Amino acid sequence: MSDMKISQKQIESVLALSANKRYEYFVKVVADWNEVWGLYQDGWALAATDDGIPIFPVWPAKEYARLCAEKEWSEYVPEAIPLESFIVELLPKLKADSVLVGVFYTPNDKGITPLLDEFVDNINSELENY
Repeated sequence: MSDMKISQKQIESVLALSANKRYEYFVKVVADWNEVWGLYQDGWALAATDDGIPIFPVWPAKEYARLCAEKEWSEYVPEAIPLESFIVELLPKLKADSVLVGVFYTPNDKGITPLLDEFVDNINSELENY
């Protein structure tokens, strides 16, 4: 697994993007680095929609996940998921369990919850560029 170092300046500029722009950034970065990040502590961190549907939050890099390891997630640590495992194993399981994916939460903003099929298509389209 790579341990990419992202500068504080880059983190701040990416966090300032709209949720849609962060989603686009997420797709590009995970296709480039071949990994997705979640928060883990005896199980993956989950969020929920206002009406209680579970959401599996994911980030494009450790640094962004770490920023969200606060409040109820303060005991959680960033954990990498190989992109192939994420697409082939985890997403179908989430879909079967009616869990949404929350792409790129920030400490102040919820992420995008794309339709899973569309999400996979977006990542696969980006992977074709490599």
